[in-house]
Amino acid sequence: MNRHAAITIVCTLAATVAPRQAPAQAQTQPPPPPDRLLYCPTNLQVDDNVTALEALFARAADAGYTGVLLADSKLARLADVPDRYFINARRVKAAARDEGLEIIPALFPIGYSNDLLWHDPNLAEALPVRDAPFIVRAGVASLAHDPALTLPGSDMTDLAAWSWHDDTVAPDNGAALTADPAGRNARLVQRITLRPYRQYHVSVRIKTQGFRGTPEIKALATREGREPLSLIYSSLGVRPDQNWTTHHAVFNSLEHTEISLYFGCWDGSTGKLWWDDARIEEVGLLNLVRRDGAPLSVHLETAAGQTEPLREGVDFEPLTDPLMGVHPWPGEYTVWHEPPSIKLLREVPDGARLRVSYSHVVTIHDGQVMICPSEPRTIELLRDQAQRVHALWDAPAYFMSHDEIRCLNQDDSCRRRHLTAGEILADNTRQCLAILREVAPQARAYVWSDMFDPNHNAHDDYYLVRGDLAGSWEGLDQSVIVACWYYDKREASLNWFASRGNPVLAAGYYDGPVKRVRGWLDAADAIDPPSNFRGLMYTTWLHRYDDLEAFATEAWGR
Repeated sequence: MNRHAAITIVCTLAATVAPRQAPAQAQTQPPPPPDRLLYCPTNLQVDDNVTALEALFARAADAGYTGVLLADSKLARLADVPDRYFINARRVKAAARDEGLEIIPALFPIGYSNDLLWHDPNLAEALPVRDAPFIVRAGVASLAHDPALTLPGSDMTDLAAWSWHDDTVAPDNGAALTADPAGRNARLVQRITLRPYRQYHVSVRIKTQGFRGTPEIKALATREGREPLSLIYSSLGVRPDQNWTTHHAVFNSLEHTEISLYFGCWDGSTGKLWWDDARIEEVGLLNLVRRDGAPLSVHLETAAGQTEPLREGVDFEPLTDPLMGVHPWPGEYTVWHEPPSIKLLREVPDGARLRVSYSHVVTIHDGQVMICPSEPRTIELLRDQAQRVHALWDAPAYFMSHDEIRCLNQDDSCRRRHLTAGEILADNTRQCLAILREVAPQARAYVWSDMFDPNHNAHDDYYLVRGDLAGSWEGLDQSVIVACWYYDKREASLNWFASRGNPVLAAGYYDGPVKRVRGWLDAADAIDPPSNFRGLMYTTWLHRYDDLEAFATEAWGR
């Protein structure tokens, strides 16, 4: 699920057909009306989007939906939107009221946090670099070549001599050519030795011709007795037809000393793909994070083999990466740009070496960045968002956007708490619920399931999360309605939360066959207690609403 941070509004209609539930005699009070929700990511700052929502609300009402989960990134920065935004929000509220809908805005973008990071890009969860070597030339210190970066058996640029490649890859005038892989793997692999807790930059030129597939760069870290751990998750964005174009990936080695570097495609079908001019280098200070929980230290190596701490603002100029988290707007981070250098304010001879420790951001997939949940400023921003959103919508329910948290428990703010990743997430969830109940005491709370489900993402070895996410579910009390969205594990997920006392919502569709909703209904039949099944949601990430009515017919029209 590649969900970009956005705002969420859920609207509720009067239900005509009740979902499957426990017999009336087993109930001590009337059950709540079923949820029949519709997910709608949009931008309310655009007038045409509001017009489209008005029409969509009318269709949803006619089809028997009871809610619309409306996502808008602007809800994370309401202090910075123009007056037109609030005019349009009033239009949406009026349309929902006219159709008998209940609006439930989304809050707390914990996972897809770019919109909240608009306020301060330095709040990003950051990966540590330790004792990176810098060398001084003419009063400026830049990263030094590290001899520990070794390429067994060949030069990086000699792709034909890499450690191994699939038979779908062949040399082609110095480049590596993947031709018509027809669904087979097409990969080149090079084993590389490197330093732990260092920052590395990989670049390669790519050319395509009618290519259908997803070219990727992967760095898989070797772990004794365990599966390799992936260190690169950024998308390359290769087009089906492009001339030679340089693509970049950046990763942190973490505690690892050896990787297998892959250039390849795992899902190709037709066309040709060329790789050439491959490079890997250690880099320093790229996407540098500056805050107390991500400290910077610079030490000068002395002739006696000791180190002397250098003071920022006294021995060297204040250090920032001016390109970090600002392009194309605040809260968005580029995978690669030229990093800054350290400019000295005291006389240091040429050739002197520094040791530099710092923390940096990495992007996931198409630019996702997680905010650090252990920073007090993060909690302040979450509270401010809840207050502003509730003042705007005065809604009876809100949707907490904790979802696909792919980097956690890495920087000093998290590490010094001496908690597991699951305990940190549980604590943040409790804080968010407390904020919501402080701001809107009577409001219902919804949340996505994945980060609280051991059948889904609440486990060890999840992306760049340090440690186990088990126990994250302890942050949810029984009043929270959990939206389960993992179709393959639907029975286990629904029962996991229902058995813990949480009402559950099945988030189906995902731009796939409409009839798959029957699988969710069948799984709901097995819920114990059955009264904890709250309903279903038509969930689209591609803004596809042509199946809106068909989904309703399958879901509750029977």
